[in-house]
Formats: sequence, C-alpha cells, structure tokens
Amino acid sequence: MRDAVSPNAVGVDIGCGMIGVRTSLTAEDLPDDLHALRSAVESRIPVGFRSHDEGVDLRRLRPIGAHARTAEALRGADAFWARFGALTPRVRDLEGRARRQLGTLGGGNHFLEVCLDDDGTVWLQLHSGSRNIGKSLAEVHVAVAKSLPHNAGLVDRDLAVLLAGTPEMDAYLEDLSWAQEYAARSRAVMMTLFVDAVRAAFGDREVAFEEVANVHHNYVTTERIDGAELVVTRKGAIRAGAGDLGLIPGSMGTGSYIVRGLGNPASYWSASHGAGRRMSRAAARRTFTVEDLAAQTAGVECRKDAGVVDEIPGAYKDLDEVIAAQADLVEVVARLRTIVCVKG
Repeated sequence: MRDAVSPNAVGVDIGCGMIGVRTSLTAEDLPDDLHALRSAVESRIPVGFRSHDEGVDLRRLRPIGAHARTAEALRGADAFWARFGALTPRVRDLEGRARRQLGTLGGGNHFLEVCLDDDGTVWLQLHSGSRNIGKSLAEVHVAVAKSLPHNAGLVDRDLAVLLAGTPEMDAYLEDLSWAQEYAARSRAVMMTLFVDAVRAAFGDREVAFEEVANVHHNYVTTERIDGAELVVTRKGAIRAGAGDLGLIPGSMGTGSYIVRGLGNPASYWSASHGAGRRMSRAAARRTFTVEDLAAQTAGVECRKDAGVVDEIPGAYKDLDEVIAAQADLVEVVARLRTIVCVKG
C-alpha cells in the first residue's frame, strides 16, 4: 500500500518467523532413541501456555555465532525493554507476562525441530511469534482502525486501514516495530537454549552451529517498488529477493525447505511461508484420530496425543507441491526431514 497499512492484514502474531541452523553433526552421531533429546529441549524451553519462571537474562546466554542475527538479537536488552513504556497504554500491565514469555514457544503451528538434510547433516529449526503481547497490541490497533470514519464504507470492516501522517498509524508502527523485535528476540533466546540442549547431549564433544536462515514471515516493512516508497505487508510470506535465504516449512514432522529467493518482481519479491492448512483445526479434529496422528508421524520423535491432532500432516497441503508451484520465486537449497518435533 502507499501511505497506509491494514493492522488486520498483519494479524495478531506480529513478527512470526523461523530460524534454521546447520550443525556439524550427522545422522550417525545421533542415538537410536531420540526421546531424551526431545525431553531436554522441552525442559529448557517452555511450550504451550507455560512460561519462564522469571524473565530470561539475555546477557547470560551464549550466542551461536558473533555475527549471526540471533547474536544481534541478544544484545541491547535494557534499551529494548525501556521502550515498553512507550507502547499503547492498553498493554502497560502486560510487561511482566511479556518478559516471562520471551523465549517460549506457545502452541498452534509453532515448533522446534531436529532435522536431517539429504546428506545426513543435522539441522535445528524453530517457528514462533510474538506470543500474547503481540496479540494484545494487534487487537488494540485493529479495533482503532475499524472505528475510523474513513473506513466506514468498506464492504468488510476487517480491511480497515490506518493512514500515513495520522497519530493512529504512527502509534501502530511504533508498537509493530517493538513487537517484531520482540518476536526476533524470542526466537534468538529459544534457538540459543535449543543449541545448549544439543551441546549438553553430546557432552565434551565439540559441535559447530551455523545460522543459515532467520526470517520474519508475518511483518511490515517499507520498500521502494516501481519508484515509490510502499508499505509492504508479508502475511504468511517470506521475502524472496535475489539471493535471500529463507525457510518454508511443511506440517508437523514432515520437514522444511531451505530456499534461495530468485527476486521475482511479479510477487513483490516474496514467496510462501509454508505449506498452509487445507482444513480448519476443528475439521481436523473431527476427521482424524490419535491413531491417525501416530501413523502420519511414524519415525518422528514427537507428541502423539489428542492435544495436537489438529496439527496432523493430513490437515495441511503437500509441501512438495507447494514448493513446485513457486519454482519461479525460489530455488531449493536443501530439503530437511524432521526426526524430532517439539510442539506446545
């Protein structure tokens, strides 16, 4: 859009995205039983409705690499939290909860996974967003947009926009920027804790970790397109500019693709963020059973209970077909097959 943004187009999980890390481990290095590794990850990273007992001290975490984006996101914690007081007053009482939820997975389609590529190299990846604070900020600004007179004639009020040069848009962009940074910091904390769990599992052995991809897929940015400064919202989409590395995941336990953008202007330099659902959560729960979940996640160390049936692979589109459909947007760098999946 030019000089406008739609808070509802961005949605409630502001800054949702993924990180992919390649390790020096291979399949031969892994134990036959991966349950202990899953348990170790779950003991370090709260999932579902759980939170850290206290806010994570980012200064105590050991970064993956000095120049990785995760390392950058672990710096400047004091300055970041000092900005909380400038957010919309409606969320002022949520700071304590936001601090405790930083570095937690949540539920739904968010996950932490151990994967293998076609060469047998071990990868770590995670998918998460801005938790309750992002949702709370989004709901405030969606309500503001719907109440503005210039949106009164819309066929669907969910399309309501904020306009440049107004206090409403300024306030939203300020809160949005903070929430996007919160999501990035939260992923950085989780990946660091994830890496620590893997290090601990291999004792004194030296294991190398390389951050390959670190992307938002639900965010707002300003880009110059056809000579104009436009507000670009990528919702369920990654940036796929020429050479941009990204992650496109499938469903629970089916794996992901590491991709490189081809810079196609027809898609505004974008590609899909994942396979996407083919049925609602309610429909999935009506259609599939725990036995179906166990069958469809055979060979993957993960939850196989009624609480995650709505995340069953059968509820999602086929990832290989989704990748094939956007061959003009991205090229495949690596195919990752899931062997451990942690979900809330």
